[in-house]
Amino acid sequence: MKYGLKYSMSELGNIPMDFANDSDLFEMLSEIIENSDIRIVFQPIVSLADGSVLGYEALSRGPEGTKLMHPDALFGTAVKCGKLLELELLCRAKALEAAYRNGSKIKLFLNVNPFVIHDEKFKRGFTKEYLKNYHIGPENIYFEITEKSAVEDLNGFKKTIEHYKRQNYKIVIDDAGAGYSGLNMITDIHPHYIKLDMKLIRGIDSDGYKKALVKSLCEFCRLSDISLIAEGIETEDELGALIDIGVHYGQGYLIQKPGELSPVGDDVVRSIARYNAKKGHGLYHCLTNTFIGDICRHNITVTSDDLAENVYKLFLKDDLLTGITVVDQGAVAGIVTKTRIDHMMSGQFGFSLHSKRPIFLLMDKYPLITDCKMPIDAVSKLAMARPADTLYDFIVVTKDEKYCGIVTIKDLLEKTMELEVSNARHLNPLSGLPGNLMIEHRLMRCISSDDPFTVLYVDIDNFKAYNDVYGFGNGDNVLRFVAALLTDLIPRGEFIGHVGGDDFVAILSSYMADGICRLLTRRFDEGIRDFYTADDLKRGYIAAKNRKGNEDQFSIMTVSVAGVSNRGRSYHNINQLSEHASVIKKKCKLVLRSCHMIV
Repeated sequence: MKYGLKYSMSELGNIPMDFANDSDLFEMLSEIIENSDIRIVFQPIVSLADGSVLGYEALSRGPEGTKLMHPDALFGTAVKCGKLLELELLCRAKALEAAYRNGSKIKLFLNVNPFVIHDEKFKRGFTKEYLKNYHIGPENIYFEITEKSAVEDLNGFKKTIEHYKRQNYKIVIDDAGAGYSGLNMITDIHPHYIKLDMKLIRGIDSDGYKKALVKSLCEFCRLSDISLIAEGIETEDELGALIDIGVHYGQGYLIQKPGELSPVGDDVVRSIARYNAKKGHGLYHCLTNTFIGDICRHNITVTSDDLAENVYKLFLKDDLLTGITVVDQGAVAGIVTKTRIDHMMSGQFGFSLHSKRPIFLLMDKYPLITDCKMPIDAVSKLAMARPADTLYDFIVVTKDEKYCGIVTIKDLLEKTMELEVSNARHLNPLSGLPGNLMIEHRLMRCISSDDPFTVLYVDIDNFKAYNDVYGFGNGDNVLRFVAALLTDLIPRGEFIGHVGGDDFVAILSSYMADGICRLLTRRFDEGIRDFYTADDLKRGYIAAKNRKGNEDQFSIMTVSVAGVSNRGRSYHNINQLSEHASVIKKKCKLVLRSCHMIV
């Protein structure tokens, strides 16, 4: 149980509690409320891409060493003696005070019972004027609404949620997967975040059903512009599985136990980086600039009312036909594969049983359907993630949600191999990373889209002097070291490029770059020392000629990372973006140590 009770009013009388009739507990609760004797602890929610902190969830505890210390007992007693609203009001006030009394600007996750959110006292506690007392805005407050609680006045609840969303509060569906109304609540209120119940997360690394369900939710969230948070991560294996699936954020004892507001430990950030690195980087970093619609072809279609025997005859007439798309008024209803219909029509009674039935009763209603503008590498990943029994089914392609054609797995694999060979021609031979042509293509795609992006320009300081003193061979080893470092830290699916010399580029499809940059600069400083002699390290510099040809002293190499994003700004062309990055890069160079600046 967390701060904020997770029950509907209709469930309150059914909570089994041994302490429910203990009048001493009622008196204790009254004293707690009267004296504001509530402790607030915080637990961070972090990005599973780079370990940066999204925000902190506020959790309430009763007085230490008492029977109401734990939230189950505290809120359970409040329910039984009719003081739930008073207790929740106190907890929210204490949470805001604890989070912002020192002037912090953190994002705060607050648990809210749906039945409480209409209350006038609740509304007064989240006016802009009230929040000004803490020098924060509504965009810092995330309401976690538990899906275990039934919503009796759905229309009124939806209006209340829309009211808060218009004021820039963030809405989170909590405990998704733990109750029965979660999917309805998600579709009704369109939250910014969905928080998975910890029972879904427990042992997910060894449970195929849980993996499949969370993968499906990930895909739903991607298409719906919702971020997914995994709650209750307790083991390294669970963390690795969630990162491999692609879950956006995580929370749990493995990351940090509830306590004071504090940064996440470096060991956690390293673990997250390590698991992201294990996902591999290969040619999915490369821009193929090829969409699935470019290789789709039209195929035989039928309507869902066509009889199964007529569809079966189409397969019998053409031995090369492996599948048919079922299309109704231009929209894809499903597919029929040769394997599926052969199975249904075989046996002693198969044909007589199914031949006169409409094909929609036999078709696969949930094939892989992709828009014609989806990149071919993204489609490959979706296709390979399907269950074994549908792994080789063809892919249906749509345009403006209407049937466009199909792509067979054979065609997909052949095109992917062709693109890989083509991409290899444009890789930097030293680092194995994409070169300037592919960098330009990727930047143009970013600029032409409204999707979030951050471009990191990575430059090694004092590299030329090192190259002159230690030779090109050692200089090449430094470049390989940086390339490997970037490959290790940049999440799979993002882009890494090698401009040439000591200049690299990383392009992220989000604004969450700070944690990656911190790790990059720290690990560069740790690793670069291996490339110097003990004498040079002790001296702290090397002697070499500067650009004017005069002898000069150059300190141990550092790294400068200049980051630019499209948050609050747009770019009309690559030159405009590069010029902006150049200004940031010059500021970085003025700092006499490894550093990063992101704007």
